Amino acid sequence: MEAEAEEEFCFPHLNSSCRKPSTHTQTQATIIYSLLNLTALLTTVLNLLVIIAISHFRQLHSSTNFILLSLAVSDFFVGIVVIPVESLMSRTCWVLSDLVCVVYFVVPITLVSASVGNMVLISVDRYVAICDPMRYQTKMTVKVSGISIAVCWLGSLLYTNCLMYENIVEPGRDTSCRGECFISVSGEADLVIVFIIPVSIIVVLYLRVFVVAVTQARAMRRHVNNQQNVVTITARKSEIKAAKNLGVVVVVFLICYSPYYCMSLTGGELLIGSPTEMLMSFWMYFNSTLNPVIYALFYPWFRKAIKLIVTLKILKPGSRDTNIL
Repeated sequence: MEAEAEEEFCFPHLNSSCRKPSTHTQTQATIIYSLLNLTALLTTVLNLLVIIAISHFRQLHSSTNFILLSLAVSDFFVGIVVIPVESLMSRTCWVLSDLVCVVYFVVPITLVSASVGNMVLISVDRYVAICDPMRYQTKMTVKVSGISIAVCWLGSLLYTNCLMYENIVEPGRDTSCRGECFISVSGEADLVIVFIIPVSIIVVLYLRVFVVAVTQARAMRRHVNNQQNVVTITARKSEIKAAKNLGVVVVVFLICYSPYYCMSLTGGELLIGSPTEMLMSFWMYFNSTLNPVIYALFYPWFRKAIKLIVTLKILKPGSRDTNIL
Protein backbone atom coordinates (compact mmCIF):
# COMPACT_ATOMS: atom_id res chain seq x y z
CA MET A 1 0.00 0.00 0.00
CA GLU A 2 2.86 2.40 0.80
CA ALA A 3 4.43 1.72 -2.60
CA GLU A 4 1.12 2.48 -4.33
CA ALA A 5 0.77 5.69 -2.33
CA GLU A 6 4.29 6.74 -3.24
CA GLU A 7 3.61 6.10 -6.94
CA GLU A 8 0.79 8.66 -6.79
CA PHE A 9 3.20 11.49 -5.96
CA CYS A 10 5.68 13.27 -8.23
CA PHE A 11 8.38 13.43 -5.55
CA PRO A 12 7.51 10.89 -2.81
CA HIS A 13 10.43 12.02 -0.63
CA LEU A 14 9.05 15.59 -0.39
CA ASN A 15 6.11 16.60 1.79
CA SER A 16 5.31 19.38 -0.71
CA SER A 17 5.05 17.01 -3.67
CA CYS A 18 2.07 17.16 -6.03
CA ARG A 19 0.08 14.11 -6.99
CA LYS A 20 0.78 12.77 -10.46
CA PRO A 21 -1.74 13.78 -13.16
CA SER A 22 -4.70 11.42 -13.32
CA THR A 23 -4.16 8.80 -15.99
CA HIS A 24 -6.55 7.36 -18.57
CA THR A 25 -6.89 3.70 -19.33
CA GLN A 26 -4.14 2.28 -21.52
CA THR A 27 -6.43 2.28 -24.59
CA GLN A 28 -7.63 5.85 -24.02
CA ALA A 29 -4.09 7.11 -23.43
CA THR A 30 -2.85 5.41 -26.59
CA ILE A 31 -5.61 6.95 -28.72
CA ILE A 32 -5.28 10.45 -27.23
CA TYR A 33 -1.52 10.70 -27.44
CA SER A 34 -1.40 9.10 -30.88
CA LEU A 35 -3.79 11.78 -32.14
CA LEU A 36 -1.75 14.53 -30.49
CA ASN A 37 1.49 13.20 -31.96
CA LEU A 38 -0.13 12.90 -35.40
CA THR A 39 -1.41 16.48 -35.11
CA ALA A 40 2.05 17.73 -34.12
CA LEU A 41 3.65 15.85 -37.04
CA LEU A 42 1.14 17.13 -39.60
CA THR A 43 1.44 20.68 -38.29
CA THR A 44 5.23 20.60 -38.49
CA VAL A 45 5.50 18.96 -41.93
CA LEU A 46 2.75 20.94 -43.68
CA ASN A 47 3.97 24.31 -42.40
CA LEU A 48 7.55 23.39 -43.27
CA LEU A 49 6.35 22.82 -46.85
CA VAL A 50 4.78 26.31 -46.86
CA ILE A 51 8.02 27.83 -45.54
CA ILE A 52 10.15 26.05 -48.16
CA ALA A 53 7.76 26.88 -51.01
CA ILE A 54 7.51 30.61 -50.34
CA SER A 55 11.20 30.95 -49.47
CA HIS A 56 12.44 29.00 -52.50
CA PHE A 57 10.33 30.08 -55.47
CA ARG A 58 10.94 33.67 -56.58
CA GLN A 59 7.45 33.93 -58.10
CA LEU A 60 6.00 33.60 -54.62
CA HIS A 61 8.01 36.50 -53.20
CA SER A 62 5.10 38.92 -52.72
CA SER A 63 3.99 40.99 -49.77
CA THR A 64 0.95 38.75 -49.18
CA ASN A 65 2.95 35.53 -49.34
CA PHE A 66 5.61 36.86 -46.96
CA ILE A 67 2.85 37.42 -44.38
CA LEU A 68 1.69 33.84 -45.00
CA LEU A 69 5.33 32.79 -44.52
CA SER A 70 5.44 34.56 -41.15
CA LEU A 71 2.20 32.81 -40.15
CA ALA A 72 3.63 29.46 -41.26
CA VAL A 73 6.74 30.04 -39.12
CA SER A 74 4.64 30.55 -35.98
CA ASP A 75 2.49 27.52 -36.88
CA PHE A 76 5.64 25.44 -37.48
CA PHE A 77 6.94 26.12 -33.97
CA VAL A 78 3.52 25.31 -32.53
CA GLY A 79 3.80 21.88 -34.17
CA ILE A 80 7.43 21.11 -33.33
CA VAL A 81 7.60 22.60 -29.80
CA VAL A 82 4.31 23.61 -28.21
CA ILE A 83 1.97 20.66 -28.92
CA PRO A 84 4.51 17.94 -28.00
CA VAL A 85 5.55 19.67 -24.75
CA GLU A 86 1.99 20.46 -23.66
CA SER A 87 0.99 16.89 -24.46
CA LEU A 88 3.84 15.67 -22.26
CA MET A 89 2.91 18.10 -19.47
CA SER A 90 -0.67 16.83 -19.43
CA ARG A 91 0.44 13.36 -18.30
CA THR A 92 3.69 13.83 -16.36
CA CYS A 93 4.97 15.91 -13.47
CA TRP A 94 7.05 19.02 -14.06
CA VAL A 95 10.60 18.13 -13.04
CA LEU A 96 12.40 21.31 -14.09
CA SER A 97 12.67 24.58 -12.16
CA ASP A 98 9.92 27.18 -11.76
CA LEU A 99 11.94 29.62 -13.87
CA VAL A 100 12.13 27.15 -16.78
CA CYS A 101 8.35 26.71 -16.46
CA VAL A 102 7.86 30.46 -16.91
CA VAL A 103 10.34 30.59 -19.79
CA TYR A 104 8.54 27.71 -21.52
CA PHE A 105 5.19 29.55 -21.50
CA VAL A 106 6.83 32.53 -23.17
CA VAL A 107 6.94 30.43 -26.36
CA PRO A 108 3.20 29.63 -26.87
CA ILE A 109 2.04 33.06 -25.71
CA THR A 110 4.44 34.77 -28.12
CA LEU A 111 3.44 32.45 -30.99
CA VAL A 112 -0.28 32.98 -30.36
CA SER A 113 0.02 36.78 -30.26
CA ALA A 114 2.25 36.72 -33.38
CA SER A 115 -0.34 34.58 -35.21
CA VAL A 116 -3.05 37.07 -34.29
CA GLY A 117 -0.84 39.92 -35.51
CA ASN A 118 -0.25 38.10 -38.80
CA MET A 119 -4.00 37.70 -39.25
CA VAL A 120 -4.40 41.45 -38.82
CA LEU A 121 -1.66 42.03 -41.43
CA ILE A 122 -3.41 39.67 -43.86
CA SER A 123 -6.65 41.60 -43.42
CA VAL A 124 -4.91 44.95 -43.95
CA ASP A 125 -3.16 43.59 -47.07
CA ARG A 126 -6.45 42.41 -48.61
CA TYR A 127 -8.21 45.62 -47.60
CA VAL A 128 -5.66 47.73 -49.47
CA ALA A 129 -5.63 45.34 -52.47
CA ILE A 130 -9.40 45.45 -52.91
CA CYS A 131 -10.33 48.92 -51.67
CA ASP A 132 -7.34 50.90 -52.97
CA PRO A 133 -6.00 48.84 -55.91
CA MET A 134 -4.35 51.78 -57.71
CA ARG A 135 -1.94 52.35 -54.81
CA TYR A 136 -1.60 48.75 -53.60
CA GLN A 137 1.75 48.15 -55.35
CA THR A 138 3.25 51.29 -53.81
CA LYS A 139 1.69 50.92 -50.37
CA MET A 140 2.15 47.18 -49.73
CA THR A 141 5.69 46.61 -50.99
CA VAL A 142 7.85 43.68 -49.91
CA LYS A 143 9.85 46.11 -47.76
CA VAL A 144 6.74 47.41 -46.03
CA SER A 145 5.57 43.83 -45.53
CA GLY A 146 8.93 42.85 -43.99
CA ILE A 147 8.91 45.80 -41.60
CA SER A 148 5.33 45.03 -40.58
CA ILE A 149 6.19 41.39 -39.89
CA ALA A 150 9.23 42.40 -37.82
CA VAL A 151 7.13 44.85 -35.79
CA CYS A 152 4.52 42.11 -35.30
CA TRP A 153 7.05 39.65 -33.84
CA LEU A 154 8.85 42.24 -31.71
CA GLY A 155 5.49 43.49 -30.44
CA SER A 156 4.51 39.91 -29.55
CA LEU A 157 7.70 39.44 -27.52
CA LEU A 158 7.19 42.76 -25.74
CA TYR A 159 3.55 41.96 -25.00
CA THR A 160 4.49 38.52 -23.62
CA ASN A 161 7.11 40.01 -21.31
CA CYS A 162 4.65 42.60 -20.02
CA LEU A 163 1.90 40.00 -19.53
CA MET A 164 4.21 37.62 -17.66
CA TYR A 165 6.27 40.20 -15.79
CA GLU A 166 5.11 39.14 -12.31
CA ASN A 167 5.79 35.48 -13.12
CA ILE A 168 9.27 36.32 -14.43
CA VAL A 169 10.09 38.34 -11.29
CA GLU A 170 8.64 35.70 -8.95
CA PRO A 171 8.74 32.23 -10.58
CA GLY A 172 6.53 29.63 -8.96
CA ARG A 173 4.16 32.17 -7.41
CA ASP A 174 1.13 30.16 -8.57
CA THR A 175 2.33 26.64 -7.82
CA SER A 176 0.88 25.01 -4.73
CA CYS A 177 3.22 22.01 -4.69
CA ARG A 178 6.34 20.56 -6.32
CA GLY A 179 5.66 19.01 -9.73
CA GLU A 180 3.27 21.68 -11.07
CA CYS A 181 3.90 24.12 -13.90
CA PHE A 182 1.23 26.80 -13.65
CA ILE A 183 1.34 30.54 -14.25
CA SER A 184 -1.44 33.09 -13.97
CA VAL A 185 -1.91 36.03 -16.28
CA SER A 186 -4.50 38.75 -16.53
CA GLY A 187 -7.27 37.08 -18.54
CA GLU A 188 -9.01 40.41 -19.10
CA ALA A 189 -5.91 42.07 -20.54
CA ASP A 190 -5.15 39.07 -22.75
CA LEU A 191 -8.77 38.95 -23.94
CA VAL A 192 -8.80 42.62 -24.92
CA ILE A 193 -5.31 42.96 -26.44
CA VAL A 194 -4.95 39.62 -28.23
CA PHE A 195 -8.57 38.90 -29.14
CA ILE A 196 -11.17 41.66 -28.96
CA ILE A 197 -9.12 44.50 -30.53
CA PRO A 198 -7.50 42.41 -33.32
CA VAL A 199 -10.72 40.53 -34.12
CA SER A 200 -12.65 43.81 -34.29
CA ILE A 201 -10.08 45.17 -36.77
CA ILE A 202 -10.20 41.95 -38.83
CA VAL A 203 -14.02 41.82 -38.96
CA VAL A 204 -14.39 45.52 -39.87
CA LEU A 205 -11.77 45.29 -42.63
CA TYR A 206 -13.21 42.10 -44.12
CA LEU A 207 -16.76 43.43 -44.06
CA ARG A 208 -15.48 46.42 -46.02
CA VAL A 209 -13.53 44.11 -48.37
CA PHE A 210 -16.55 41.95 -49.18
CA VAL A 211 -18.85 44.94 -49.71
CA VAL A 212 -16.37 46.41 -52.18
CA ALA A 213 -15.77 43.00 -53.79
CA VAL A 214 -19.49 42.47 -54.41
CA THR A 215 -19.81 45.97 -55.87
CA GLN A 216 -16.81 45.40 -58.16
CA ALA A 217 -18.13 41.99 -59.26
CA ARG A 218 -21.37 43.61 -60.40
CA ALA A 219 -19.48 46.36 -62.20
CA MET A 220 -17.26 43.81 -63.98
CA ARG A 221 -20.28 41.99 -65.37
CA ARG A 222 -21.47 45.25 -66.94
CA HIS A 223 -18.14 46.02 -68.64
CA VAL A 224 -17.04 42.63 -69.87
CA ASN A 225 -17.22 43.55 -73.57
CA ASN A 226 -14.24 45.90 -73.82
CA GLN A 227 -10.90 44.04 -74.38
CA GLN A 228 -8.98 46.40 -72.12
CA ASN A 229 -11.60 45.91 -69.48
CA VAL A 230 -11.19 42.13 -69.80
CA VAL A 231 -7.55 42.40 -68.67
CA THR A 232 -8.52 44.63 -65.77
CA ILE A 233 -11.44 42.40 -64.86
CA THR A 234 -9.20 39.31 -64.84
CA ALA A 235 -6.78 41.04 -62.47
CA ARG A 236 -9.60 42.18 -60.20
CA LYS A 237 -11.13 38.69 -60.16
CA SER A 238 -7.78 37.32 -59.05
CA GLU A 239 -7.61 39.83 -56.19
CA ILE A 240 -11.19 39.09 -55.13
CA LYS A 241 -10.54 35.34 -55.21
CA ALA A 242 -7.43 35.85 -53.05
CA ALA A 243 -9.50 37.88 -50.61
CA LYS A 244 -12.10 35.09 -50.40
CA ASN A 245 -9.44 32.43 -49.87
CA LEU A 246 -7.75 34.40 -47.12
CA GLY A 247 -11.19 35.10 -45.70
CA VAL A 248 -11.55 31.33 -45.14
CA VAL A 249 -8.23 31.39 -43.24
CA VAL A 250 -9.55 34.20 -41.04
CA VAL A 251 -12.90 32.45 -40.37
CA VAL A 252 -11.14 29.22 -39.36
CA PHE A 253 -8.85 31.28 -37.13
CA LEU A 254 -11.87 32.80 -35.36
CA ILE A 255 -13.50 29.38 -34.88
CA CYS A 256 -10.34 27.93 -33.32
CA TYR A 257 -9.42 30.90 -31.13
CA SER A 258 -12.86 31.96 -29.89
CA PRO A 259 -13.45 29.13 -27.34
CA TYR A 260 -10.18 29.86 -25.51
CA TYR A 261 -10.82 33.57 -25.22
CA CYS A 262 -14.50 33.12 -24.41
CA MET A 263 -13.25 31.11 -21.43
CA SER A 264 -11.45 34.27 -20.33
CA LEU A 265 -14.83 35.96 -19.88
CA THR A 266 -15.58 33.66 -16.94
CA GLY A 267 -12.91 35.29 -14.78
CA GLY A 268 -10.10 37.80 -14.67
CA GLU A 269 -7.29 35.26 -14.15
CA LEU A 270 -6.23 32.43 -16.43
CA LEU A 271 -4.43 29.52 -14.77
CA ILE A 272 -2.18 28.52 -17.62
CA GLY A 273 -1.30 24.83 -17.43
CA SER A 274 -4.61 23.72 -15.86
CA PRO A 275 -6.54 20.87 -17.60
CA THR A 276 -9.33 23.16 -18.88
CA GLU A 277 -6.84 25.68 -20.24
CA MET A 278 -4.86 22.89 -21.91
CA LEU A 279 -7.96 21.51 -23.66
CA MET A 280 -8.89 24.94 -25.03
CA SER A 281 -5.26 25.53 -25.99
CA PHE A 282 -5.05 22.32 -28.02
CA TRP A 283 -8.14 23.38 -29.98
CA MET A 284 -6.55 26.79 -30.57
CA TYR A 285 -3.28 25.19 -31.67
CA PHE A 286 -5.21 22.99 -34.13
CA ASN A 287 -5.59 26.15 -36.20
CA SER A 288 -1.88 25.79 -37.00
CA THR A 289 -2.64 22.41 -38.59
CA LEU A 290 -5.61 23.69 -40.58
CA ASN A 291 -3.91 26.71 -42.18
CA PRO A 292 -1.66 24.75 -44.60
CA VAL A 293 -4.57 22.37 -45.33
CA ILE A 294 -6.57 25.41 -46.46
CA TYR A 295 -3.67 26.50 -48.68
CA ALA A 296 -3.61 23.02 -50.26
CA LEU A 297 -7.35 23.19 -50.96
CA PHE A 298 -7.51 26.73 -52.34
CA TYR A 299 -4.05 27.55 -53.71
CA PRO A 300 -2.91 25.68 -56.87
CA TRP A 301 0.61 27.10 -56.41
CA PHE A 302 0.92 25.32 -53.07
CA ARG A 303 -0.08 21.96 -54.53
CA LYS A 304 2.38 22.43 -57.39
CA ALA A 305 5.12 23.49 -54.97
CA ILE A 306 4.53 20.38 -52.81
CA LYS A 307 5.07 18.13 -55.84
CA LEU A 308 8.33 19.88 -56.70
CA ILE A 309 9.54 19.74 -53.08
CA VAL A 310 8.59 16.11 -52.44
CA THR A 311 10.16 14.95 -55.73
CA LEU A 312 13.31 16.97 -54.85
CA LYS A 313 13.09 18.92 -58.12
CA ILE A 314 13.83 22.07 -56.12
CA LEU A 315 17.42 20.83 -55.89
CA LYS A 316 17.90 21.25 -59.65
CA PRO A 317 19.74 24.38 -60.89
CA GLY A 318 17.35 27.19 -61.76
CA SER A 319 14.42 25.67 -59.86
CA ARG A 320 13.94 28.97 -57.98
CA ASP A 321 12.67 30.51 -61.24
CA THR A 322 10.14 27.75 -61.98
CA ASN A 323 6.73 28.99 -63.14
CA ILE A 324 4.71 28.12 -60.06
CA LEU A 325 1.62 30.31 -60.55
